[in-house]
Amino acid sequence: MPIGSFHPPLRTLMGPGPSNVDPRVLEAMSRPTIGHLDPLFITLMDEIKTLLKYAFQTQNELTLPISGPGSVGMETCFVNLVEPGDKVIVCQNGAFGGRMRENVIRCGGTAVMVEDNWGDPVDPQKLEDALNSNPDARIVAFVHAETSTGATSDAASLVELAHGHDCLTIVDAVTSLGGTALKVDEWQIDAVYSGTQKCLSAPPGLSPVSFNERAKERIRTRKSKVQSWFMDLNLIMEYWGAGSQRTYHHTAPVNSLYALHEALILLQNEGLENAWTRHQNNHKLLLAGLEAMGLSLLVEKSHRLPQLNSVRIPQGVDEAEARKTLLKDYNLEIGAGLGPLAGKIWRIGLMGRTSTSDNVMLCLRALDEVLTNIGADINSGRALSAAQGV
Repeated sequence: MPIGSFHPPLRTLMGPGPSNVDPRVLEAMSRPTIGHLDPLFITLMDEIKTLLKYAFQTQNELTLPISGPGSVGMETCFVNLVEPGDKVIVCQNGAFGGRMRENVIRCGGTAVMVEDNWGDPVDPQKLEDALNSNPDARIVAFVHAETSTGATSDAASLVELAHGHDCLTIVDAVTSLGGTALKVDEWQIDAVYSGTQKCLSAPPGLSPVSFNERAKERIRTRKSKVQSWFMDLNLIMEYWGAGSQRTYHHTAPVNSLYALHEALILLQNEGLENAWTRHQNNHKLLLAGLEAMGLSLLVEKSHRLPQLNSVRIPQGVDEAEARKTLLKDYNLEIGAGLGPLAGKIWRIGLMGRTSTSDNVMLCLRALDEVLTNIGADINSGRALSAAQGV
């Protein structure tokens, strides 16, 4: 029997990513493909760089989308800035700090770990102690918005500490870009990477990055070649650099870049600070409903991410079955816990286009009904009225 076309259902994506994509962005992706060295496409590339500078709140010239998901953006930062023998202090308070460590090791560096409990922010005092104990460290790496827990760390303070010890910084902003305050220039972040599929609400497959002059100088003065040809920024900038004469590096994902361009236009039209406020307001709606239901969040209030909420699972509930029911009966996706939090939390995302009051109400109603039907110990029927009160 021949295989037919694939037609996915319309889901409400309230997990840790991807988020729902605006119809305008999907339409942009379907526009006619042109060559990746076409003069019109080069104009689009320049506009994307300008729009990304706005999203990152930076004037860094080296601001562009890497062809690949957020993991490729992460690796681009590490392979360009870490040389064999370099000592890198890696702050880990969740799953993605662990991936940073793995990148350091694969680059031939030495990772000095600063560890905090999953769900806590990075402790600046622990970082300062590590810097004092390792005066030969060259880089500090940390996650601004930890997707595995929903905790945010004080990036400005951590960067200031690193610079006080003459270290560059690499910052994971995969879940923060477009959803919560991220000020690359004001906080003097040296290298930062993100993804398109979370608060930007574009399809997965591109990773915005930005490097300041300090980071560019480190790349220019490397003693060894960047170990990845594809992610060598010296080569990539010959394609993404200024001017109409661009050197072929790789075939850019043309239609995906159409989509990112349109998503960034939508962010520009809404206004960055308005987007941050929208995410915060919808988080408050969700929290009111969850608390009325008798559920609680893993992360303390002072460092919660509005766009990623880690909800403690009621005792005795088969969390995987509950998620399957939400997907089957409500076309609603929420995420499971990772690592030591597997089976202990759900991760409910309010990212980008998904972050609306209607989606919050859908999630609260569906979760209330599913948990009530399986006999969970919750306050049934209270969530919606509590959220509406907010």
